[in-house]
Amino acid sequence: MTTSDTPQPPEITEEHFLDTGTGVEAETEAEDTPPEIDRPWNPEQIRVNTKQFSLRNALDMIDDGSLQLAPDFQRGLVWKLAQKSRLIESVLLQIPLPAFYFAEDTDGLMRVVDGLQRLSTIHDFVRGGEARGFALKRLEYLQGAVEGKRFEDLPAPWKRRIYNTQIVTNVIDPTTPPDVMYDIFKRINTGGTPLNAQEIRHCMSKDRSRTILREMTSTAEFNAATNNMGGHIRMNDREMALRFAAFWLMGADGYAKYAAMDRFLQRTTAMLDNREEVTDARVKDLVAAFRKAMVNARLVFGDQAFRKWPQESSGRNPINRALFETWSITLAEYEAADLERRREEIVERARELMTVDYRYLEAITSSTGDVRRVMYRFEAIARIAEVGT
Repeated sequence: MTTSDTPQPPEITEEHFLDTGTGVEAETEAEDTPPEIDRPWNPEQIRVNTKQFSLRNALDMIDDGSLQLAPDFQRGLVWKLAQKSRLIESVLLQIPLPAFYFAEDTDGLMRVVDGLQRLSTIHDFVRGGEARGFALKRLEYLQGAVEGKRFEDLPAPWKRRIYNTQIVTNVIDPTTPPDVMYDIFKRINTGGTPLNAQEIRHCMSKDRSRTILREMTSTAEFNAATNNMGGHIRMNDREMALRFAAFWLMGADGYAKYAAMDRFLQRTTAMLDNREEVTDARVKDLVAAFRKAMVNARLVFGDQAFRKWPQESSGRNPINRALFETWSITLAEYEAADLERRREEIVERARELMTVDYRYLEAITSSTGDVRRVMYRFEAIARIAEVGT
C-alpha cells in the first residue's frame, strides 16, 4: 500500500466557546448517521401553552423560587455590560422582547429554558440586592436620559415602564414526555450562542441530579485527572460525570436499549432525580466509584488521562468524551496497586491501539453514539485493562 492509500487518523478538533478553546475534543457525526429520533412524535404529546407575564410578575416569581433561573448555570454570566445595558434600553424603548420558553413541573414550579440570559440580566439590573445591580453603559438612544444610572436611580416612570413590560412565554406542560420536551428544547434553541446538550439537560433537570453532578466534578480527584476541568463554562465536566453515571448504572449493554447518547443521558438524569430509582446509598457508591476511577486514571496515564495519545505523539490533546467514559468505567473496577504494577504495559497497549486501529479511532472520534462503536471501544479497552494480569 502506498503512503497516499494509508488511512489517516481522524483530525483532532478542540471545541471553542467565545473564540477560546474549552479543553474538550469536539464530537462529530458522520454524514450518513441516522437521526436520533427515528419516528415522529405524536402531536398530541406536545403540550405548550402561551401565557403573558409582566416583568414585575416574572421577577417576583424568580425571587420566591417559583421560577428558577437554572442554579449554578454559568452561561448567564457571559454577556458583557454593553449587551446587558442595551437589553434594558430595549425594554425602556418598549421594543417587544422575543418569546421566552419555560418548563413547568408537576409541582407547578417553572424553569427558564430559553431566555435565561435575558431574564438573568433584567433580574440583575432590577433586583441586584446589595450589589445594586449594574449601571447602564454605552447606550445607543437614551444616553442623555439614563446613561450611567442604576435601577434605583431611574425616575419612577422609567421604573414603571420596566415593571409593566409584558413578556410572551411558551410554557411546556409537565405532562409532555421528557424525550419530547428535550426535543422541543433542541428545536427552539437557536439563539446567538445556542445551548449545548448538557446545558439543555441542566435546564430540564431537578436539583438532585444537579447536586450529584456538581459534587462529582468538584472532587479533587476529578480535577487532578482532568487538569481542573471542574466548573467548565459549557458544562462539559457535568456531561462527563453524567456519562460515567449512565454507564455505571446501566452498563454498556444497557446503552443498546436507547441507541442514542442524548436519550441515554436524559434517562440517567431522570434516574438521578428520582430517589426511588437511585437511592442516596446508591449515589454514595456512585461518587465513590467515580473518585476511584479518577485516581486510577491519573495513576496510569498521568497528564494524558482521557486524551488521544498515539505513538510518536508528545503533545497533549483535548479531553475526549468517549475515552473518558470508557476508561473511567473500566478503571473503576481495578485496585490502584494492581494498576501501578501493570501501568507501563497498559499505556503501551493503549497508545498502540490509538495508532494502528482505525476502527477504534473512529469509535472515539465520529458518531460516537453509534451502538456498534460504543460496544467496540468498551471491548477494546477492557482487553487492554486485563493485560499482564
